[in-house]
Amino acid sequence: MTGPAEPAARGWWAAGAGWLAGVLLQLHQPEPWGAQIQLLLLVSAATLLALAGGRGPRRAASLALAAAALGAASTDWRATQRLAERLAPGLAGAELVLTGVVVRIPAVHAGGVRFTVETEGAATADGRPVTVPPRVVLGGYADGDARPPGPAVGERWRWHVRLKPPHGGLNPHGFDAELAWFIQGIGATGSVRAAPAPQRLAVDAAAPLERWRQRVRDAVFARVADPAAAGVLAALAIGDQAAIEREDWELFRVTGVAHLMSISGLHVTMFAWLAGAVIGRLWRHAGRGLLVLPAPQAARWGGLACAAAYALAAGWGVPAQRTVGMLATVVVLRSAGRRWPLPAVLLAAALAVVLIDPWAPLQPGFWLSFVAVALLAVSEPAHAAQATAAADPRPWRRRAAALARAARGGLRTQAVATVGLAPLTLLFFQQVSVVGFAANLVAIPLVTLAVTPLALAGVLLPPLWLAAAGLVDGLRVLLAALAAWPWASWTAAAAPPWAVAAGLLGGLLAVLPLPWRLRGLALPLMLPLLAPPLPRPAEGRFELVAADVGQGSALLLRTARHLLVFDAGPRWSPEADAGSRVLVPLLRARGERRIDLLMLSHRDGDHVGGAAALLQALPVAEIVGSLPAEHPLLGRVPHRRCMAGERWRWDGVDFEVLHPPAGMAIADEASNATSCVLRVRGALASVLLPGDLPAAQERALVAAGAPLRADVLVVPHHGSRSSSSEAFVDAVAPRVAVVQAGYLNRFGHPAPEVSARFVERGIVLVRSDECGAWTLAADGRAHCERERSRRYWHHRPSSR
Repeated sequence: MTGPAEPAARGWWAAGAGWLAGVLLQLHQPEPWGAQIQLLLLVSAATLLALAGGRGPRRAASLALAAAALGAASTDWRATQRLAERLAPGLAGAELVLTGVVVRIPAVHAGGVRFTVETEGAATADGRPVTVPPRVVLGGYADGDARPPGPAVGERWRWHVRLKPPHGGLNPHGFDAELAWFIQGIGATGSVRAAPAPQRLAVDAAAPLERWRQRVRDAVFARVADPAAAGVLAALAIGDQAAIEREDWELFRVTGVAHLMSISGLHVTMFAWLAGAVIGRLWRHAGRGLLVLPAPQAARWGGLACAAAYALAAGWGVPAQRTVGMLATVVVLRSAGRRWPLPAVLLAAALAVVLIDPWAPLQPGFWLSFVAVALLAVSEPAHAAQATAAADPRPWRRRAAALARAARGGLRTQAVATVGLAPLTLLFFQQVSVVGFAANLVAIPLVTLAVTPLALAGVLLPPLWLAAAGLVDGLRVLLAALAAWPWASWTAAAAPPWAVAAGLLGGLLAVLPLPWRLRGLALPLMLPLLAPPLPRPAEGRFELVAADVGQGSALLLRTARHLLVFDAGPRWSPEADAGSRVLVPLLRARGERRIDLLMLSHRDGDHVGGAAALLQALPVAEIVGSLPAEHPLLGRVPHRRCMAGERWRWDGVDFEVLHPPAGMAIADEASNATSCVLRVRGALASVLLPGDLPAAQERALVAAGAPLRADVLVVPHHGSRSSSSEAFVDAVAPRVAVVQAGYLNRFGHPAPEVSARFVERGIVLVRSDECGAWTLAADGRAHCERERSRRYWHHRPSSR
């Protein structure tokens, strides 16, 4: 589809690029502009279009600006409409009776089940009708060994639920759960109450395509005994990525093959090519049908239709959307007898995706998909004529030459993708696989040409799933061997904008068919992205990050050459905890290579639930805490009890443990009383970290004259009534009090009287449910992540 651009094709390029630019501008707004700005943009677009007569740069500029205004206005209007569907603030936390239909495959995990519902009606507990969002996500959670009823797709149910607006943790460089919910049109999340029990009202009430997808997934798991292999096959056959186990995702990520384990553009393209080949061969026997539609045309349109059906059956993800859009553009142009250059085809495909989903550019897969295709195109070298091989009369020589060319092309393609996409991969994930080139050489042909076709064919012939599962098991063994290498992946800190720009330019130079003296500039340009400069506190200063981990505690304290992690947050389920989901990505983005001291204040799950993930991901020099001797976290690295009176100095910053006193036993209950209390004092600020210390121990510290005064207090026990006594607050006399608590948590933390206690004394009260992660920089300035990275889809809770 390359060739000189036709005038008709060139005419819309400016408008297409302008539309994309307008959409991107709107996506970076902290708030929607609203109706007045939308109207102003529409009027501006109409004026620019009226002035867009003639030819040349002036016309192109007018078209681009008009399209940008229209793209921005339409995206803002759609965002406003979607935000208007969110749960009303007055219904947050209220108990409701909800009726609706399950429309997505439920995600089953060890702790329960999570599913998406299209609502049909809702009422309060006393029967008063209320309006709820059209689409919500509900979770049913296990109570001991009792599992909640698992609904199936298409079933209509009635549940007693508690709903809340979509609210997730917000941390620097972390996963944006609120964006994911917004893109899916989720207006609320909630939990199903165990009593009264949920009622199933009807089966097969809706969502026939999704019901079929669930039947296929269930059939895969019933036929394949190994759940890990079954999860991969379900992901490849119907796009159910949630079926892949957490450990396997980590394996695929480290080895750089994660892009193959979902319905990618490569899979859709291969499916379209195979379907088109079969349809074209069959159509040649259509008789008079050939007079209406030639076989090549039938093959193209049939392949496109099959690709679209496959993409829909796979959940219609961004890579599938992009590929179907590109294939549709190619088919339409070829049917019209036109030839557009590849940039125009890519632009048309991007427009098709953005018109369907204007928030697609916020997903890394959007950029990785388009950039990969563009890099392969611009890096194509001039091919010498293969006259000798082509003219050789011996068929085996011709076939051998063709195979050699295909092998060289495959190696080149993989090399271009590995080198050219490395800067983007580092930008999005702060990690790139060093063994990815070798892993993909095996995984791409195996998954694309064998596993995926077998997974799809197994829908008709289920025994084929067993053969596919055997191939998956063999691939996992190979990938595990590669992942075991010491330098299997390279992790880099989040780079500043100038380093990102230099790295992207270096990646482009590395794959362009340029003289080697110019390509030699690629490595020095990419070095700042591979190993960006790391800002560290000066001698005598420290930086503190109170992570947003929901109902739990986790803090990072960094001096010039040392890192201390105080508590590790909660464990939400066997598949998810604050360590793997929040702390490890945060530490990697900050360029941390090891933890010098992991202090676990006490054994409660909301303080140590993520510690195992930290120990697995990073070297930890020592654990200090109030954990019982038989605790499973102990024994992996050197550990000791925290005891009052212990002091040390790191890089000019003083650390002192104030509690518990030596000899205090760790009881089976009331572990809060043994919480480690740590005071840190630097040149510009001081902070007190008291864990879940109860009021009785607070008073004992005050009576003993402990050096409690600090500029920042992390509020004990998340603001519980049992802590933050008046005498303790007066003794600390902080300027800022930080509460780490979950949004609408069931404990009511922080308690209103505790919050009032700080406010009455003129102390700034920072709450993680309203602030997100709170950072105290080494220069003494502080900020909330929810304000610093504010976008309009982020929830803005107000104090209760």
